[in-house]
This record gives sequence, C-alpha cells and structure tokens, in this order.
Amino acid sequence: MNLVGLLAARGDTRRALVEAAEADGVLHGADAHRLAANTVCALARAGRITDADALAASTLPALRGGTDPVPLVGMLTNLGLAMALRGQMNEAERLLEEAKATSEKHRLGQQTAMAHANLAFVASRRGDIPKALRLYEKAEPGLTGERAAQCRFDRAETLIQAGLPCEARKLLQAVVNETKARGYRCDLADGLLLLAHAELACHNFQAAVIRAGEAADVFTHQDRMGWLPLTEHLLLRARWETGERSTVLLSTAIATADRLARSGWSEASAEARIIGARLALQLGRPAAHLLAPLARTRAHGPAALRVVAWHATALERQSRGDLRGALAAVWSGLSVLADHADVFAAHDLRARAVRVGDDLTALALRLSRSARELLQADERRRALARRPVAVRPPRDQRRAAALAELRMLSGARAHATSRGEPAQTLTERMAELESSIRAGTHSLSPSIRSTATGPVGIHELGSALGQRGLLQFVCIDDALWAVTLLNGRPQRHELGSYTQVAREVEFVHAALRDLIDDERNPDALHLLTKAARKLDEQLIAPLEVDAPELVVAPTGNLHALPWHILPSLRGRSCTVVPSATAWLRARTIPENDDSRVVLVAGPGLDHAGRETRMLRRIHPKALALEGPGARAESVQRAMDGAGLVHMAVHGEFRADNPMFSRLLLADGPLTVHDLEDLSAPPGTVVLSACDVGRAGAGDAVIGMVGVLLALGTRTVVASAAPVRDAASPPFMAALHARLASGVSPARALAGLPRSPGLLGLTCFGAG
Repeated sequence: MNLVGLLAARGDTRRALVEAAEADGVLHGADAHRLAANTVCALARAGRITDADALAASTLPALRGGTDPVPLVGMLTNLGLAMALRGQMNEAERLLEEAKATSEKHRLGQQTAMAHANLAFVASRRGDIPKALRLYEKAEPGLTGERAAQCRFDRAETLIQAGLPCEARKLLQAVVNETKARGYRCDLADGLLLLAHAELACHNFQAAVIRAGEAADVFTHQDRMGWLPLTEHLLLRARWETGERSTVLLSTAIATADRLARSGWSEASAEARIIGARLALQLGRPAAHLLAPLARTRAHGPAALRVVAWHATALERQSRGDLRGALAAVWSGLSVLADHADVFAAHDLRARAVRVGDDLTALALRLSRSARELLQADERRRALARRPVAVRPPRDQRRAAALAELRMLSGARAHATSRGEPAQTLTERMAELESSIRAGTHSLSPSIRSTATGPVGIHELGSALGQRGLLQFVCIDDALWAVTLLNGRPQRHELGSYTQVAREVEFVHAALRDLIDDERNPDALHLLTKAARKLDEQLIAPLEVDAPELVVAPTGNLHALPWHILPSLRGRSCTVVPSATAWLRARTIPENDDSRVVLVAGPGLDHAGRETRMLRRIHPKALALEGPGARAESVQRAMDGAGLVHMAVHGEFRADNPMFSRLLLADGPLTVHDLEDLSAPPGTVVLSACDVGRAGAGDAVIGMVGVLLALGTRTVVASAAPVRDAASPPFMAALHARLASGVSPARALAGLPRSPGLLGLTCFGAG
C-alpha cells in the first residue's frame, strides 16, 4: 500500500494503479483504508478526477469510523483537492477544513501545515488572493521535501492569478530546478505546466509553448493522460494571445473544450469555450451555442473566469444588435469584477488583479451612448482599479523592522557608491527586504467592503462642482475623449489620437529635465513651448471651457502632465484628481482641526534649510525638523494628523515599484509604505521634491500622492517633474503666505509666477 503512494509521488502512476489493483481484495481493515487513500492520490495524479472522487466517497465513511487519523486525513485531502480541481469549492473547503481539524486534534504537524496549504489553494481558486497568500505563509514553515515544493508551486499559481507572473516565474524556475535535482518526477510535470502559464502571462509566448511541450512529454511518459488536455489548453491560449484568428483555431478551441470537459477540467473547458466564442464572433459566425453551457460559470465560477464569460456574452449580444442585453452583460461582469477587486487591500495588487477585466471595461466605454453614460462607465472603471479608501496595514514589528533596515541599507549603499566601493550585496539585501514588505502587504484583506459599486451621481457631482468645470479624459482604444461637466451639463468630445498626446507629454518632460540644469536653455524652452501649444490645441481648445476653476481627471500618461503649462490654463485654478468620485470624497473630508504645521528639511539640498527658515517666518509656531532631527520616525510622528506638512527633500519616483517611491530623510528614505502607517492623515501636504507627483502606469494613481489622497489627505502639492532647489525657497514662501491668508491651495498655486525649474508643481485632490 505504501508502494502505491511512493510510485504516484515518483510520477509512475501506471505502476501505482497496477500495484493498487493487485493489493485490492488482499488487504483488509486499516490497511485497506490506507491503500484506498493512496489509490485516490494516484488516480488524481493520473488526471482521473472522477474515478478518484468516486473511490474516495465510497471509502470515507469507513475511515471516519476508524481509529487511524492518517489515512482519514489523506483521503479528506485528496477528495478535497479533487473537488477543487472540478470547481466544487464549497465541498472542497468543507473536506479540507475537516482534514485540518483532524490533523490538529491528533497533533499531526506536517498534515496540519499541508491542510493550510490546501485551503490556500481553494482560496486562490476562489479569487481570494490575500487569504491564499496568508495561508501559504502559515503553511510553508511546517513543510519539507516534496510537500514544500508542492506548496511553492501552488503559491506561484496564486501569484500568476494576482497579476504577478514575473515573480511567479522566478519562484517556479527555482522550484522546478529543485524538483529535478531531488527526483520529484510527478511534481516536475505540474511545475513545468505552471511555468508555461507564467511565461504566457509574461508574454514570453515561445517559452510558454516550449514549457507546455516539456510538460506534455513528462505527462505522457508518466501515463498521466488525463492531464494532457491542460497542456492543449495552454497551447490554445498561446495561439489566441499571439493574435491567431483562424477557422483552424476555432475548431481546435471547440475540440479542446470538449476534451477538457470529458476529463473533468471544467474551468479550463469554460475558458477554451470562451476563446472559441470570441473567435467565432471575429470570424463572423454565430457563437450563442458555444456560450450556452456557460450559464453556471457566469454565476458560480471563479471571479476572473466569470468576468471573461460575461465579456464574451456581451460581445455575442452586441453582434446580434441587442445593445440592451450587451449592456446588461457588461454591468453584470463589472459587478463581479468589483466584488473581486474589493478583496484586495494592497493598492498595487488590486490594480494588477483587475486587469483581467480590461477588455470588459473597454467594452463598457465603447457601448456608452452619451456623455452621461461615458462618465458613469469611466468612473466605474476607475473605482475598480483604485480603492477609494486606503486600508492601513496593522502595526507589525517585522514590517517596521524591515522598513527601518531598508532605510539603513539605502544610506550605506549611497555611501559605498560615492566612495567607489562595491554595493552588490547591499543591493541584493534591499531587494529581499522590498520583496518581503510587498508580500506582507499583498496578504492584507480589507476589514470593510468599500468599492464604489454604482456610477457617480451626475446631479451630486454637478452640485458639488458649482461654478467649477470637470474635465475627465477617457481613452477608448487609441481614441482620446473628454467628458466635461459644466453647470450640471455633461458633454463628450472626441480629441484625436492618444498616442500623439502621450508623445507630446514625453516632450514636455524631456524639456523640463533639461531646464533644471539651465533654465535659459533655448532648445528646451522651444521644445516645451511647442509641446504645450500642441497639447493645448488638442486637449483644451475643443472643450470651450470658460469655468474659472477646473477639476481635471487625466488618463494614462496625462497623469504626468503639469496642466498649468498649457496656455489656456495659465493663471487658472486647477486641481488634478484620480477620478471625479475621488474629488467628491476629498471635498467631503472635514477640514483638519489640528492647526499644527510641520516643516521638514532633508539632507543633500543646498537650499532646503533656507526654505524652512523662510517658512518659519510665516508659521512661527511650526515644528521644524532639520539635520539629524529629520529622521523617519520623528517625521512620521509629526505628520500624524497635522494640519499642514511641508517637506523640502530629495524625492525619487520608482516607476518599477511606485509603492517604494521615496523622500530622503536624515536616516534614509521615507517610502509610500511608511506613509500607510500614519494613524491620521495630514490635512494638506506640500512636497518640495523631485518627481513624487508622478504615479504608476494606468489610472490607479499608485504613488506618493495617490496614497496620501486615499489615506484621507485633502490636498497635496507636488511635482511630476524635477524641482530646481535654488528656485524653490522664495516660491514656497509666497505659496505659504497665500495659504496662511486663507487662499485655497489650487488658487494659491495658480496665482504665482514661476521659473522653469518649478513648472512641475501641481495641485492634487480637493484643491
């Protein structure tokens, strides 16, 4: 009986099942129960999920009545995993919870850890990625050998589902190498198939096909023929992703879906059927018959699969001219996506996870027939990518220690680099710390559900705007649109190519970088003037907006545009926001009762000290943190709940990881993650620092400004470009003088002339 389990683990499922058949009828009592548990494992590994299910169900009552917990736990585990693979998540979770309880009762340490890992697998398949990551973290220390490798494979699959395929690929490559070295042959095939999925998600199509072929060879060698349809599914997806649209691929999709269904792989079958339906539609063929079997998937499948199923349904209805039905399908899919998004507390993980709905949200925009509908659809899209209220991580000594060590190592690396000394070891350790901090954040779940599930109310928004004008920019394919809301009246405007606009924004930034070194650089000034004029002509002139104050919700690269450089907007009060809903929320946050003013001067800037001295004349009671006193812990403590915070520091935007964008203090960088630890957000923040007004790609607005606004700061003044240190003190003194006299930040900023080295400064939030 133990030989059956050993052979299955080594990948020789054919011999395992032969040995099981020979032993069946010879063994009795507890030995027969152990044999059944191992046989179920062998059947599942062979891909015979239905047979494994039937044997487990017939044996389980006797095991529950027996005295040996080990085969009972094994049977519950194998049956639970079989149920999960068939998409029966409730039953799977019930069985695996029983396995965990039995293991804990009998103090079976490794089995308890494995139960946590298996429950993580179910949570991942359900789309609850943070819960899955927490359970994997809890399970892995209690596992060794092959079971530890299996746990890491499952964790990698979760990372792929979370939109982190490159992290998953790195983990999978390491574990696949380990399984080869240790002879875990059965797990090797599973790992190669997962690695193929990771390569596909990273758009490494050729590598994905190669890995899938390797997995198929191993499955065939091990006589695990029930798993071969999963490699066909991967190859089908790769052909679809590379743009193949042929009748041959349509036939392949239908045949693959049928084979997957016969083998018990219901979710993969549904995905293949969806690809087939979309192919049929693009080839001008009917697709309703392909989508008809997916009714249960749309209602009860994993969130990501339900979203793409609703998208395909909407496309099919649109192809028949059923616009109302298409819109109903779109909104049903968006509701599923909203529930899925609300699982994630981490800003970056949420933004990645909802990318599965990009095609659906794009269709929602295309189907919008009026300015009102377009604004509602775009607000819904933005709410999915961006949690309206930030979730603060719990106080965690390990997280705090990691952030403190990161600060220390950052300083050490800067010192080593300045002396020409090697810093590779420091860089590697910093990367490890960043990965650890991110992983901890990714496993957070929100304590409350906060996704805005309904579209923004036009009447409410119009009332709040008053005499202000809203400019919300929307990208549909490469076409850029704007929705304006003036005096309660929404209008939509087509503005031309988004690609052309994005190119001009890049020219603006190139010019601003050159002007930092020489504010009189004629070539840079000419480039800036030309790009600003072109952007003004394309973005603002067609809108004919005469409102004295503007609220601007950009999209894509427009988030990085200093809007006041456009000729039509010079001298006009303008605040930039992640969305109209975000502006409404910022406006409704009560004014901060705390009158404390905090001034911070960071190291390495010739004029930061002069800047804070000038500001102390305006705010004589301000708390000033300079020199050694401007340490991260002191600055965080002072910022907490303050009315006004001004920081004259070196800033750095991390395009590769915006949550690690930073402000340099005496003991090292203060990152966005550090800001999440504030108990109460400051009311207004002025960041006299380079580039920290920038945000990550997309419309989630992940970065220093975006997180401060999500935490509840009403208004942030920051620069999306480099800041000229020498020009900053007198300008900031003039800005604060206006703020102290009661002028709003947006109006105060608009009313001040500025030199080229300060053109990146922008007002964000309530204004």
